[in-house]
Amino acid sequence: MKRPIHLNALRAFEASARHQSFSAAAEELNVTSAAVGQLVRSLEESLDTLLFIRKNSGKIRLIATYNAEMALPDIRAGFEKLQLGLTRLQESTINNVLTVTTSPAFAAKWLLPKLDRFQAICPETDVHLDTNLRPINFSVQRIDIGVRYGVGHWPGLSAEKLMEEEVYPVCSPSLLRKQRRFHDPNELLNETIIHDLSMDAQTGFPTWTEWFKKAAVTEQKIAHNIQINNSAAVLQSAIDGRGVALARSVMVRDDLASGHLVRLFPEIKFNSPLAYYVVYRPECVDLARMKVFKEWLFAEVAKEAAQPGVILKGGT
Repeated sequence: MKRPIHLNALRAFEASARHQSFSAAAEELNVTSAAVGQLVRSLEESLDTLLFIRKNSGKIRLIATYNAEMALPDIRAGFEKLQLGLTRLQESTINNVLTVTTSPAFAAKWLLPKLDRFQAICPETDVHLDTNLRPINFSVQRIDIGVRYGVGHWPGLSAEKLMEEEVYPVCSPSLLRKQRRFHDPNELLNETIIHDLSMDAQTGFPTWTEWFKKAAVTEQKIAHNIQINNSAAVLQSAIDGRGVALARSVMVRDDLASGHLVRLFPEIKFNSPLAYYVVYRPECVDLARMKVFKEWLFAEVAKEAAQPGVILKGGT
């Protein structure tokens, strides 16, 4: 009689296939490497089939067999469904907590300054804000809703366009006073240029090179450069007078309104090919707390769209 198949064995198999290693899977599952290996072997015995080819080149590397590769997507989908079921079982204890994920810069520059308005209309809901830059599994980490910047496609998630934006150079009033004013975009080449590398690998992320082309600046030999991988820090460096930054209108709006920064060359229009999207798991679309928060996000965008100065286009 074959052994019964246990959930722990399936978890050990899935983690081992993903990491191609028993030791890495053991670290994720918080057990020993020997325990993971034993669980996988017990699964192989129960199924009477080989799941991995073990390659030893100084370090054992696991290669999933063809049958194992074919089964993995269904097993992973099953784990996600189990997690969703557990989440729903826990709804009675966490239904007053809304977990939102955004980038640290978007949280600091756009969401947090407005969040008290959401809490005023929904005082019974506590917001848990996750600003982790690492890839997030919405199901495993029980994320209700998020705001992402990109082209609008994230596997396994529904995405609704929240707002678009314009990109333009900004500097501090003190730097502008020192220069009196910039008459020609070519003059920026003599300044310290602050580069935003927060999404350097993202196709279509607007850069200084593209803005200079739009401004018909043919010679792009810049005197000094500062490179920063956080959009909020880019703006803070410009506020501190360290140079001229290429700002994203959604992030910089409050700093322009307060006079901390000044927009340069407003006649040059450069719209970002990327946009902000509200993202969530399709199966959670009817969660009451998520629906209220999503409606509030779009209402905030509509409120800003009624004011001049920033391109903000809501849509679905």
